Amino acid sequence: MDRVEEKRLLKRAQQGDAEAFGALYRAHVQTIHRYIYHRVNNNHLAEDLTADVFTRALRDLPKYHERGKPFIAWLYRIAHARVIDHYRRVERRPAESDIDAEPLAVTPNMDAEMMRHYAAQALRQAIATLTNEQQQVIILRFIEGYRIDAVAQVMGKKPNAIKALQHRALRSLASRLEEAGFDVESIMAGLS
Repeated sequence: MDRVEEKRLLKRAQQGDAEAFGALYRAHVQTIHRYIYHRVNNNHLAEDLTADVFTRALRDLPKYHERGKPFIAWLYRIAHARVIDHYRRVERRPAESDIDAEPLAVTPNMDAEMMRHYAAQALRQAIATLTNEQQQVIILRFIEGYRIDAVAQVMGKKPNAIKALQHRALRSLASRLEEAGFDVESIMAGLS
């Protein structure tokens, strides 16, 4: 693009003509991208910084004065500032440390939370193998906390039928959890 055409587009862009700014963008985006890419050596980062350059250029375009230099010179100054800002941010980040060199605090029962999570997952899987009615009883009784008579009312059954369903469901759960190698007494104690 020659200087006369660039000046004409700049004047229109400063007056709010989006097409004129688009033409300036298309004329210079690859040049600015290459400039940034060679400084950061990362294409995605270069694309992000290039977008930032043109966003700032659009924002500050009303304040732009030519001063006898081509528009690209102003874009280079903005790009240079963006690259400098990037490296300043990177330097402020703490250095990555070697994980093997980090001291590991050892506390009693440090894997208790992991084991609880694993047991809960096994329990959910075991509940999923029950019949629909057994699942409903277990969920209403032990997860939602309903009493037997309330569960009976919700399910439209007699309290003795709910007790029998609950008993069969708990026996099935115990069997499945034992097969998976869990201490059934401690898990079932958590249910009651």
